[in-house]
Amino acid sequence: MHLVRGLFVAALLCVSPSLLAAIQLVPVVSSGLSSPLFVGHAGDGSNRLFIVEQGGVIRVLHPGTSTPTQFLDIHTKVVAGGEQGLLGLAFHPQYTTNRRFFVYYTRAGDGTLVIAEYKVSTGNPNVAEQGETILLTIPHPTNTNHNGGMLAFGRDGYLYIGVGDGGSGNDPPNNAQNIDVLLGKILRIDVNKPDPAAGTLYSAPADTFVGAKPGRGEIFAYGMRNPWRFSFDRLTGVQWVADVGQGTREEVDMPIVNGGNYGWRVFEGSACTNNDPALCSNPQTYIFPIFDYTHSGSRCSITGGYVYRGSQGALPSGTYVYGDYCSGEILQWNGSTQTLLLDTPMNISSFGEDEQGEIYVVNLGGSVSRIASTTPPPCTYTIAPSRATFSSGIGTGSVTVTAPQGCGWTATSNAAWVTVTGGASGTSNGTVTYSVAAYTGHPKNRNGTMTIAGQTFTVKQTK
Repeated sequence: MHLVRGLFVAALLCVSPSLLAAIQLVPVVSSGLSSPLFVGHAGDGSNRLFIVEQGGVIRVLHPGTSTPTQFLDIHTKVVAGGEQGLLGLAFHPQYTTNRRFFVYYTRAGDGTLVIAEYKVSTGNPNVAEQGETILLTIPHPTNTNHNGGMLAFGRDGYLYIGVGDGGSGNDPPNNAQNIDVLLGKILRIDVNKPDPAAGTLYSAPADTFVGAKPGRGEIFAYGMRNPWRFSFDRLTGVQWVADVGQGTREEVDMPIVNGGNYGWRVFEGSACTNNDPALCSNPQTYIFPIFDYTHSGSRCSITGGYVYRGSQGALPSGTYVYGDYCSGEILQWNGSTQTLLLDTPMNISSFGEDEQGEIYVVNLGGSVSRIASTTPPPCTYTIAPSRATFSSGIGTGSVTVTAPQGCGWTATSNAAWVTVTGGASGTSNGTVTYSVAAYTGHPKNRNGTMTIAGQTFTVKQTK
């Protein structure tokens, strides 16, 4: 298993250290946020960012702006502080048609972990409805730490949930190894299929590893301590989990396999904890991390990130980007080596992706920034479509411009009967709109052009 996984990883992440880019952080939101814990997108083509605040508020940020507005406020339902709060957010893969999204929070009063569904308003895409449907509750008694908090949909359409072991040190009840409880696990549920027999608004997928054996069907993988942040590689669909360690090691696990046991509390990273020393003599029982790191310097708590698949060239494609909450370092893994990308003064609470695959860094202190290369990519431009045909009447149309971040362009008409009505200039991606005058002359056809971002757009009009 370890050899096969090694070859698999090498194929996924074959990135030469010599290709590593120097990065910088470009501020996206610098003020007005209260303890942000996550940033993500809805996958609806709007390019908006959604920012989760620990106290119980989700804010929405439109492209080109730096001031987000309120999307949802559930602060009265949430107990916040320390490792508790509104912790996770995921939009349904069919969000554009069903309006469904899901949140993960610690409930006021008893600290129970709650997975709940909400819907966006039908009248305003920037405001959510207040009605809540609770899908799943997980008791989290005694301790306030190790709540987990990540939600994300996999390529299979199921909702994956990262749940901590219940807190304290060394997982005293051994929750992580107990498949009868949901603590210390990666869960997987089908939110599209209720289970009347179980009385739940979700169901466990048919291939759950528990099967007819005792255990909870929601469990996908176990042996986790506090899987605070995980992600799915948007190219391969592979899940990467960063599991926060205890006193000595932080770890990253991938791929996450159905029924996999990732070791806690027997192992912390690749090291035996001596909580259950006899079990350390059977390492084949466990799946060890793809890599771990020790608490050298001021490192103490991993914040999981994303495999970079963006188009802006911030990093080589396939680089796994993550950080450490305590040290403020942004790190990368290229398949064989951990490298420091940037040392920051931040408490990095999360990373996130936008719809183009660019990666963002969330600072608990109140900011969100985008990772960018210190060497901008060359300015190359494409337009779509490249031509259009109209009848003799008045017509209108639009052209989409695709360009790297920071690359400027203009749009001009080379024909008196074609007028640029919008987007005469722009930076990065944008849209040009135009109108075509009515045609009453001869001959039967006429042709004109526009020059858009240095490319030729052809307009043909036929009587």
